[in-house]
Amino acid sequence: MHHHDDEIDTARTQPAEVRTDRIEADYILETRHDPHQVAMVMAGEQSSGTFVALPTETEELRERAAARVESLVPLEDTPSESGVMHRVKVTLSWPVESVDTSLPNLMATVAGNLFELNHLSGLRIVDLRLPSPFAVPYPGPKFSIEGTRRLTGVHDRPIIGTIIKPSVGLTPEETGDLVRELCQAGIDFIKDDELQADAPLSRFEERAQSVMRAINDHAERTGKKVMYAFNVTGDLDQMRRRHEIVVGLEGTCVMASLNSVGLVGMIELGRFAEVPIHAHRNGWGYLSRCPTFGWSYKAWQKVWRLAGADHLHVNGLDSKFAEENESVIASALTCLTPMFATKPCIAMPVFSSGQTVRQPPATYAALGSPDLIYAAGGAVMGHPDGPMAGVASLRDAWDAAMAGIPLDAYAVDHAPLKRALEAFD
Repeated sequence: MHHHDDEIDTARTQPAEVRTDRIEADYILETRHDPHQVAMVMAGEQSSGTFVALPTETEELRERAAARVESLVPLEDTPSESGVMHRVKVTLSWPVESVDTSLPNLMATVAGNLFELNHLSGLRIVDLRLPSPFAVPYPGPKFSIEGTRRLTGVHDRPIIGTIIKPSVGLTPEETGDLVRELCQAGIDFIKDDELQADAPLSRFEERAQSVMRAINDHAERTGKKVMYAFNVTGDLDQMRRRHEIVVGLEGTCVMASLNSVGLVGMIELGRFAEVPIHAHRNGWGYLSRCPTFGWSYKAWQKVWRLAGADHLHVNGLDSKFAEENESVIASALTCLTPMFATKPCIAMPVFSSGQTVRQPPATYAALGSPDLIYAAGGAVMGHPDGPMAGVASLRDAWDAAMAGIPLDAYAVDHAPLKRALEAFD
């Protein structure tokens, strides 16, 4: 992915001081027009203005309801045959009184028709600062890091996870057999693939029963309850029913695809969920991959955290996807950065996509925290000595990373890691 200087901030910070009366959004704007004039058009379009002057838009009305251009910072100008392209950072603000503390209406305000204005050659929303009144109507994460660690029994290290593979095609019985094998291998966390929800080949309720038989049997024998994120993605009634099934079977996690269920679906799931919500960002690329349009993760994830996401995918270092490592770390750090002084709304970052024993040292060095889920499919199931060795090798890699010991040196006395380093070179 294109490198965005607005997204790269690898310092874990305290919540920024935010105003209590106004919403603020930062944008990177590209235009061949006067940037100041374009910023004013943006403010008018997304509040009290329209394309012609109206007698009803009085100065008094603008004062109480209009968006304002809070700042405009030039970044660079690029000459071309068709004129100079201006690139600037613009901050707009809106009074809470005209938007209300509604996340769906917030999205329409900060990311509505702006992207369609013909004055623009590029527009990217790079940050949001929401005033504290937004923390009142929305639950935010109910479990977050502390609750997830309590339910998994994993403390002081990353939660080692994997994904059911093949993504689709396994019957409920075959899925349960695989889960039984993974439990025996010592895994902490397993998730449905986002492609598997309630297909005829693997109906949700049958799969959940098969999976939880394996998990509960293992918990009775060993005392270790593996967390399984069941994909409840569907319409609202389906999500509610599937959540009830999971809770009834003593499951400890549900998963939802954010871009599929939408903001209202996620808000409602967050309100009735009795277990952690594993939020999958599949489809994120169509919102972000264009370097000049769309969203930065720093802005986007705040809305979903407030809606109730306990875990949020952030990709992974050196993955199969087109995203730079610095952007991945910045995404994870922003999930761990409190949103409000009174309500942190911390979400646990999930590293996935082509993760093996190779990435933990760089991941830990950059993140500076073990508060993450490390989900590896092939590195567990594809270990040359089997899944148990796969899980052990990942534990070894993280132990080495957190102790500051090079992987090759640690592998001398840890055979699963040694074999994994050979296999995943």
